[in-house]
Amino acid sequence: MNRILAIAILVSLLASPSLAQDVAPDEEANNAPKQEYSPYVEEDYPTRVLFGDTHLHTSWSYDAGMGGASLGPDAAYRVSRGEVVTSHAGWKVKLIKPLDFVVVSDHAENLGLLDFIQRSDPILLANETGKRWHDLVKAGKRREVSREVWRGAAKHQDLLNEPRMMKAAWSYVIKNADEYYEPGVFTTFSGFEWTSLPGGNNLHRVVIFRDGGDKTSQILPYSQYDSQDAEDLWAYMAGYEEKTGGRVLAAAHNGNLSNGLMFDTKTLGGDPLTTAYAQTRARFEPIYEVTQTKGDGETHPLVSPDDPFADFETLDNGNVGGNTAKTPDMLPKEYARPALMEGLRLEEQLGANPFKFGMIGSTDNHSALPTTREENHFGKSPNSAEPSAERYKAVLLPRDPPELSLRIKDFGASGLAAVWARANTREAIWDAMMRREVYATTGNRLEVRVFGGWDFEPDDVHRADFARQGYARGVPMGGDLTNGPAGKAPTFMIRALRDADGANLDRIQIIKGWLDNKGETNEQVYNVAVSDGRRIRRNNRVRDVGNTVDIANASYTNTIGDPVLEAHWEDPDFNPHQRAFYYVRVIEIPTPRWTAYDAKFFNIDMPDDIKMEVQDRAYTSPIWYTP
Repeated sequence: MNRILAIAILVSLLASPSLAQDVAPDEEANNAPKQEYSPYVEEDYPTRVLFGDTHLHTSWSYDAGMGGASLGPDAAYRVSRGEVVTSHAGWKVKLIKPLDFVVVSDHAENLGLLDFIQRSDPILLANETGKRWHDLVKAGKRREVSREVWRGAAKHQDLLNEPRMMKAAWSYVIKNADEYYEPGVFTTFSGFEWTSLPGGNNLHRVVIFRDGGDKTSQILPYSQYDSQDAEDLWAYMAGYEEKTGGRVLAAAHNGNLSNGLMFDTKTLGGDPLTTAYAQTRARFEPIYEVTQTKGDGETHPLVSPDDPFADFETLDNGNVGGNTAKTPDMLPKEYARPALMEGLRLEEQLGANPFKFGMIGSTDNHSALPTTREENHFGKSPNSAEPSAERYKAVLLPRDPPELSLRIKDFGASGLAAVWARANTREAIWDAMMRREVYATTGNRLEVRVFGGWDFEPDDVHRADFARQGYARGVPMGGDLTNGPAGKAPTFMIRALRDADGANLDRIQIIKGWLDNKGETNEQVYNVAVSDGRRIRRNNRVRDVGNTVDIANASYTNTIGDPVLEAHWEDPDFNPHQRAFYYVRVIEIPTPRWTAYDAKFFNIDMPDDIKMEVQDRAYTSPIWYTP
């Protein structure tokens, strides 16, 4: 009875007005704490770095398909998300880790031609040229078709001229991208490459859509057969956004094969740049592909003669068409560092900076295989660059004279686009590209973060809440510094972490470019953190990190260098009246190049002129200072 009575009393008390009032929901809300205990509830800054390839071709690109490629978009998506696929030459291929995102960016020109031929598609067969090409390929004369397509492209002539084929191919591109998209796991984008080749000079852009098929299906890709002028491409992009309410951006192709046109100071038509041109270019081209298989595009030893790391995977014999040799005056208009400096000068004149871009890397592989590591390098194209005992001798594009040919031995295993985002989704990754919070690596997955501000202290770089402080008190890579406090110089805090499956770090550098009072552009490379307890001398020099590479065994050890480097740096030469930019370059210790792995695997002796070592690296997007 006592137990029953106690329960009855308890029920009565819980039902009493006073206690009911104590637990009422409204009263709970009123008594809720003003600040959440969990520090992550309202966190809205990027917390993840994601790695991907924004420039990957398959057999659906006319040059790849007609050149012998056999892997289509499905294989590209499958290998990118971590599956094993079989290469054109029969090798089994797998990435060390899946990519977080990918843009299958086949050329807009004659998109999907090989697939239409292989399926004997009625649209193609109803076209006179298409039927002839179909019959030649089926008869084993693909090379004849390849030469004809290339001749047409060189003359900017669409020999096929079949809009129905473009519409059908683009529908499949959209469908494939949407079907392989797994938000939070693996992100895909609808995209294509606009392949401008005026005079044989490479002005290509990769066009990347933020949207799904409901919007991207309302337009068709824009090709060089529509126009070779980037201003017309930007008008097409603006038209897409106006028509659909969607968003689109373009990444300019590595400019080292443009023979001075990628960052020219006049339009393609020869007119001076205008404010409208500068604003439009900056709006639609927020990122630049600074490194890829066909050479590195940060800087050149003739442009930056005082930079001992400037000569990295340099490919500078001529243009992509192989019809014009390179001359020294072209170089400043082809590489990222001089272009960023020229942008400061143009902004002073025009009030807008046409070359205000973030930096990414990607492969530009035409094999559907986004392999970027030295020991897993399957090359740019399947017909000559897949692993073999002879590929170091191969010529991708033979030219006359021969010195203008593009040779496989000069190609690098590069690169990757790294993006700071909150989620692995189209929206989060695309938005990061748009705000330029991105960086490039030449193949490995280094983690790099930099913030610029006016009051960072040396101890801030060691804080557990490093990123929160960076966003609260400064700006990240891709950002802008203005209106500094009187007497203050910009301060930067940087963290770099080696690839868990890669090499230790040699050093962190800050590259500064500025416009002086005479209107001249200048550059300076500062060593700001070095490994192994080395000392940065007053003249900014540092002794070499050393070398553990065993070329014969294609191996190295991480007994030199550091896995993590941190830096706090204040600009010692700051002038508050001068425009400037700052970006971070992180250098790894020496490792074997892909040629060394080939030599060991195939048991061959490489000629002495073949590079066998490499110091891979990362380049962040700049932080700009404007008076």
